Amino acid sequence: MDVSRPLFWNIDALGNVNYIFAFVAILIVVYAFYDRIRLWRKGTAANRTDRVGERIKGVIQYVFGQWRVLKETYPGLMHLLIFWGFVLLLIGAALEAFEHVSGLHFLKGTVYLTYSFVLELAGIAVLIGVIMAAWRRYVTRPTRLDNRPDDFWVLLLLFVIVVTGFLMEGARIASLNAPWEKWSFVGWICGKIFFSGIEQGSVLAWHKGIWWFHVVVSFIFIGAIVYTKLFHIFTTFISTYTRNLDQAAVQPIENMEEAETFGANRLEELTWVDLMQLDACTRCGRCQDNCPTYFTDKPLNPKQVIQDLRAYLNEKAPIWVNKRAMGEEKEQVEVEEKPLTGEVISDDAIWSCTTCGACTEHCPVFIEPWPKLIAMRRYMTLMESRFPQEVQMAFRNMENNSNPWGIGASTRGDWAKELGVRTLAEEADVEYLLYVGCAGSFDDLNKKVSTAMVKILQSAGVSFGILGVEEGCCGDSARRLGNEYLFQIMAEQNIEMMKGYNVTKIITLCPHGYNTLKNEYTQFGGAFEVYHYTEIVADLIAKGKITFNSQLDLTLAYHDSCYLGRHNQIYDPPRQILRALPGVSLVEMERSREKGFCCGAGGGRMWMEEHLGTRINHARIEDLVKCNPQLVGTACPFCYTMLVDGIKEKELEDKYRAQDIAELVWEAMGKKAA
Repeated sequence: MDVSRPLFWNIDALGNVNYIFAFVAILIVVYAFYDRIRLWRKGTAANRTDRVGERIKGVIQYVFGQWRVLKETYPGLMHLLIFWGFVLLLIGAALEAFEHVSGLHFLKGTVYLTYSFVLELAGIAVLIGVIMAAWRRYVTRPTRLDNRPDDFWVLLLLFVIVVTGFLMEGARIASLNAPWEKWSFVGWICGKIFFSGIEQGSVLAWHKGIWWFHVVVSFIFIGAIVYTKLFHIFTTFISTYTRNLDQAAVQPIENMEEAETFGANRLEELTWVDLMQLDACTRCGRCQDNCPTYFTDKPLNPKQVIQDLRAYLNEKAPIWVNKRAMGEEKEQVEVEEKPLTGEVISDDAIWSCTTCGACTEHCPVFIEPWPKLIAMRRYMTLMESRFPQEVQMAFRNMENNSNPWGIGASTRGDWAKELGVRTLAEEADVEYLLYVGCAGSFDDLNKKVSTAMVKILQSAGVSFGILGVEEGCCGDSARRLGNEYLFQIMAEQNIEMMKGYNVTKIITLCPHGYNTLKNEYTQFGGAFEVYHYTEIVADLIAKGKITFNSQLDLTLAYHDSCYLGRHNQIYDPPRQILRALPGVSLVEMERSREKGFCCGAGGGRMWMEEHLGTRINHARIEDLVKCNPQLVGTACPFCYTMLVDGIKEKELEDKYRAQDIAELVWEAMGKKAA
């Protein structure tokens, strides 16, 4: 006998029916998948086909490598076992089918033994993964998981397919009794346990019955893929490949002067990628666990936003299908038309978002709830002028004085008058433009940061200038509050001004300004080399251009700004600076780096009251209390304000204080900022 496996052993000619089942199951999947694609195409255009190499690398890293999934140990390992076990079993079945159809007999000898051993391991991996999933879903039951019937059936089908596969294998091994089948060690054990001592005829009958049951269940599993959460087998690849490679950049409204509507109030006004992502969500709840608004009892749950939109997509599907099948002239399926804003998603949920990016950062397949909420804000702001009252004041201030505080634009450069810093109008031949931003120009707390930064750059001999009264608001808050029209006006004015002075390199004090100038001004022709000040200072320290003369003697925790860290991956430069300061002992808060917790001021929330739930900055101060440093350092004016306010409001001023890194650097250099 050959060291191999007899295909369709004991099944006779009826084994070919297997291919009919396979064809029908695959046909069902292809049709249903195509039907789903046609639904996605109802959305607007989105360019997610650029930078092909980077996208393919992401699929390899995040889908096959399970990079993001494994960031949580138990569910990560669970999913890894199921995924790779399933993939290997699928490859094994495909090789077996190819061998049979092609007539090539290559699964023999050492190849067959290796093949058998690997598939045994794959089957065990799936079983362990399924048991882990069932235990987690039905025993430990973390709050972020919501159980639905298809969750149970998917796990049961996987379990039954693998178990019947092993039992079928055990019956065959017990009947043939080939010594090399010990390499199929699980099947060998099953044969010894379940079929040893049974008459040959009974073993053959059991084998045939289990074989057919296994085949039928397997193809039910395949046919159900598009109709259950198993659909993520396909959508994971698509969602990862089409992920937003410029995560921090909000996409512009093109040709605003010609557009008839702005933002999204209907599903068709979301992009096709947005609609596809609704099907890619597996309700794992990682976004929910890391959302600052959900954590502080706001009415926003990013997982629920995606699920509510998906439920409405499924409601709309019969209408769209009917239109395709019957034409626009025919009678349509009656489904209530609901606006996205205020009905599918509540107003409070839409306005609660801080755009911190935690939802997308922690989603294994890069689903983007917050840009969808910004699209809805755009509709509410630009089409209906429906926004919180305090937002109206912020818009008016930005329109009239190019800053949300509403302070006279003519005073924008007053903070720098005594510092000897030149404006570009006075001296344009400089290496860097120091883009101060609104907070650094008008807010008393953050003007100290601007002063410290100017003195640091002067001391290090850096060639720079400011725009002074010619500087305008970067527009970050306007854009994230939905006022794209105002944002584009401010962006174009700033870009024109910077180009007029031949600006090529920019240093920003604010992560929001950094993100806007670096990632969003490029949408309007503003291609500048943009740095956050922590990158520049860290480099100056490394080059020995900044030296320290004072011992600070501080235990310090660093608070990661969402727009510096998560959105732009700048985690190390601030920490490098702090570690270089004499006498500073740096400790990490439990939620730090990519898991950092928002201060509550992003997404335009800086200019809004926090009426619902508990205050986000208070929750962050609780993190501070747990690690108990003397000081919390930050590198963002919004975070600075929120941390100072949080410490004060929780009456902890005698124990903790907040300070910007630039102030600490200047203090360690021998002087305190004025």
